[in-house]
Amino acid sequence: MSAGRLSEGLGHVSWWGLSPARNLLSMGPVRLKGDVNVLLVGSVDPRHIFKTIAGLQKEERLHVWLVESSMEVTARQLLLLYLALTPLEITGHNGKAEVFLEVFGNSEIQSQTEETLRHAASQLSLSVTEERDTPAHACLNTTLLKFKERDELARIFKSWIQPQSSSPIVMSKAWDYRVRQHLGTRYNSKTGCFDWDLMMKLHEKGSGVISKQQYVRWRERGLAFEMREGVYQIANPTLLSSRVFNQKEDKVAFWGYWGDIVSSPYLAFGIETDDKSLLKTQNGQHLNTAQDISISNVQASFQSLSGRRRYPATSQSNTEAEEPFQQTDRKSVTVDDLMDLNGISVTFLPMDSLHKLPEKQKYSHLFDAIYFSASCVNQLGPKMKQVAAPDAVLIVELAKYILDLSKEQEAAFAAKATSIALDAEFEPCHEGKSDGSHAVFVPQKK
Repeated sequence: MSAGRLSEGLGHVSWWGLSPARNLLSMGPVRLKGDVNVLLVGSVDPRHIFKTIAGLQKEERLHVWLVESSMEVTARQLLLLYLALTPLEITGHNGKAEVFLEVFGNSEIQSQTEETLRHAASQLSLSVTEERDTPAHACLNTTLLKFKERDELARIFKSWIQPQSSSPIVMSKAWDYRVRQHLGTRYNSKTGCFDWDLMMKLHEKGSGVISKQQYVRWRERGLAFEMREGVYQIANPTLLSSRVFNQKEDKVAFWGYWGDIVSSPYLAFGIETDDKSLLKTQNGQHLNTAQDISISNVQASFQSLSGRRRYPATSQSNTEAEEPFQQTDRKSVTVDDLMDLNGISVTFLPMDSLHKLPEKQKYSHLFDAIYFSASCVNQLGPKMKQVAAPDAVLIVELAKYILDLSKEQEAAFAAKATSIALDAEFEPCHEGKSDGSHAVFVPQKK
């Protein structure tokens, strides 16, 4: 097997976003309000959904539409949303965030987390295979996916429940193989390479809160979050996928870990926070780590989700509505038990839907905000303006945190993204919240 060294660090499948969470309604020249539709293309995790929900007013409604590049990523999105929607009284405030981050960013997980994951996978499998016209849950709407895509989701969930016993993946070996491929002759001095990437790249880009100890541990083993006492030794099945290699004259698929091994899961939730006390330093050293900030941000997100929870109309009070859950074990939670969020819906669209959306009247000038990840910006075509609202905002993730790129390559990526947006009849928004990790555009006016 062989692969280009430049692509080996980033990997061939995205398991987490390469930029901090953003409130997508506040990225343009004016804040979007009211009944808002948002299209996310390749966002790969729910960080922007969480951040946007947290910024909503009580009476506002948010409709999110998701397009992902693979069904493995779609399955993980569904799982992360499932975990986020599990009521706090079942999981506990700390336990919920810890399990979420463990599944989100760890190559290996604890046994109790595996039990939670397997149960969630079984429930999600049932929800995608049921013959129904209405979604099992407003935030887990898979009814618009093709039948073959839902079958593929069911297959993936089954693989999480019943891992392949004949040749189980040893995650530590799969991870080390990737590190060797990426570093090549530098492997014997890998600690120095890790330190260089952290100090001269991540810290230089403003991510000084990522500690050396935690970053090196993640680079060596894939463990980003160790929050609880216990043994992390079970392969996280949600981070496994197949990759096809050319071997002589044949194409051979290998099962393993093919995601990011350089930038880290800390970028999504761990390098920015509204709680500035978490960013305090003493003698030039941060008092809190990216893990601390990730936990705080995820807990705050879960609190905002709970704040929009809709209780049954028959309940006399929130307290009474919570009573049925108090004796519920997390292993017996079903999709019906998940929190119903007032005014929030998340709909998964088919993988090939981007070029088809402009052909359907229901999507004509529907989306108030459109988000493209760095890996999907090449899919931004001229017809996208037909589904954008007149005052829409287009947000494009840039290559700031793709560490294997030089500054010149990073700048070239930003220029290319602008060129693609201009060809699609979007122009740079000089009044928007553009930053080093995102570029903001608005539709060109005729």
